Amino acid sequence: MTGIKIDGKEIASDVKDRVRRAATELKNQGINPCLATILVGDNPASVTYVKNKHNACEEVGIETKDFKLPSNISQLEIDKIIDNLNKDNSVHGILVQLPLPEQLDEFITTSRISPLKDVDGLTPHNAGLLTMGKAILVACTPSGIMEMFDYHNIDLEGKNTVLINRSNLVGKPLYHLLLERNATVITCHSKTKNIVEFCRSADIIITAVGDRTKFTLTPDMIKKDAIVIDVAVSKYQEKLVGDADFDQIIQKASFATPVPGGVGPMTVAMLLKNTITAASLSNQIGK
Repeated sequence: MTGIKIDGKEIASDVKDRVRRAATELKNQGINPCLATILVGDNPASVTYVKNKHNACEEVGIETKDFKLPSNISQLEIDKIIDNLNKDNSVHGILVQLPLPEQLDEFITTSRISPLKDVDGLTPHNAGLLTMGKAILVACTPSGIMEMFDYHNIDLEGKNTVLINRSNLVGKPLYHLLLERNATVITCHSKTKNIVEFCRSADIIITAVGDRTKFTLTPDMIKKDAIVIDVAVSKYQEKLVGDADFDQIIQKASFATPVPGGVGPMTVAMLLKNTITAASLSNQIGK
């Protein structure tokens, strides 16, 4: 008997339906939700990601402003653009597509964004609120994973959860979100010893390594009926893969996400949700 596939496309569609209704309500009040994206250079992957985000915005009724900047732009110049967007009342969310060219400091750049328009949840202000359980705008991938748990009514309380990632985009915010749900969380990373043993004792494994040559989650590393959330996306042997082979893992897990079609669609859906939330915050709706 195989486990249940956590279908990110299905859950993302549900989130988008809610966002679409919320966008209509805001427009009825004279507020047009708007997301501004900043893309530096012409990295093909980044170009595709930004295009997909714009398409998703159009799908749910969120306006967009697209800032395509030259790859040699200075820190001072991009700071000025962000400052202007912070002051622009018609813009509710600001997203800087990462990674940035080496002459730009990612921390300085993302920290420049107003916390009220920080739809990626990366500013020190919002990251700090998250550690205290008070964040309203939370990093999109972690909040998307929590949405997956909710959709399937998965109770996290008391669950031994192994998180294989410690990045600012995934591991660190997700750690705090899981703690808020009373999960017992162990964070593993490249320096962790006996990572297999941690995995074998876990009720839930969330893996986001993204390099099959360094790490692969195999069925012998999980216990029966564990829940596996595969966040990783990379190319391996000419295929788009995660950290695990879904067809093998689902034979042993109670729930598991595929790659592609799992966590990926949720990231964009939660960006849309954050934009609507930011639009509401800027107009003091719900306060």
